[in-house]
Amino acid sequence: MKRTAPDNYSAHWPNLADERLGAEILFCTDEFFAAASRMLSHQEPVWQEGVFDENGKWMDGWESRRKRCEGYDYSIIRLGLPGAIKAIDLDTSHFTGNFPPSASVQACHCENAEPDADTAWVEILPSVSLSGDAHHIHAIDDERTWTHLKLNIYPDGGIARLRAWGQAQSRIEIASSTPIDLAAVVNGGRALACSDEHFGRMANILNPGRGINMGDGWETARRRTPGNDWVIVALGHPGEIQRVEVDTAHFKGNYPDSCSIQAAFVKGGTDAQIETQSLFWRELLPPQKLRAHDQHYFSEQIAALGPITHVRLNIFPDGGISRLRLIGTPVACGTTGA
Repeated sequence: MKRTAPDNYSAHWPNLADERLGAEILFCTDEFFAAASRMLSHQEPVWQEGVFDENGKWMDGWESRRKRCEGYDYSIIRLGLPGAIKAIDLDTSHFTGNFPPSASVQACHCENAEPDADTAWVEILPSVSLSGDAHHIHAIDDERTWTHLKLNIYPDGGIARLRAWGQAQSRIEIASSTPIDLAAVVNGGRALACSDEHFGRMANILNPGRGINMGDGWETARRRTPGNDWVIVALGHPGEIQRVEVDTAHFKGNYPDSCSIQAAFVKGGTDAQIETQSLFWRELLPPQKLRAHDQHYFSEQIAALGPITHVRLNIFPDGGISRLRLIGTPVACGTTGA
């Protein structure tokens, strides 16, 4: 049975190798059967029965030809966001008789440059055995920040997806007074926990741009019990919020009736402790009615709470949100809330 990615990685950390965040293949030794760029897709790999191109069977992933000489194939990936990698997933979905027997991953940090012949690569995942049509998930115990990965497959074959979950390096400049989206994944924001994500992942609400469809948002199951659904977001950096955007793009018969936001300046504590504490956070945005497939902007309604680090978005009673934007001014980390 094919294994799925564990929630403690895929649900709580962004995939730094996601094409939507700007991840890109810089070099590949061979991609005769399938382009290496397909490994970076945010979509789940698909199988297309009976579909062939001029070189052979169409595969949703990277696939090199059968190697008839010494050596091995590899590809070099520029991460969409520099960051510390928490886990790697080498996904061989739908590759059965053509997956690599093993693979390893190296990393480097090249600020404002691309790797070259003099680049010093660091092995962050030693060679591991692979099987067909399966996820291969490995924790990475390394707090260093990386900008590029090198995926080595021994000696050849196909990888459906490469996922590198991790903590994105914040790009926020404290000296700047220009308001920015403090919750955006590109600025280090991340979704910590939610009540339910039956139809869509909570992390989607922090992605760049507007959602491309309902699947590119956060959507809960239909609530049949009292209460409401919620999601907790950690800002990329402490800041004061001046404007909030709640986007219900593509959610037409399933958008929430209303929403509210609570917030706090959190010092320490685990994600689980933060979830419990969030019940008592102060109100940043009182309940606001929402509309189908629309962008909602709030500024005058926002309470002056001072600097915050976390928010809890409440939706009533359930439904789907495409994006959440928290526009504000970053403040020094030592600043405390009111």
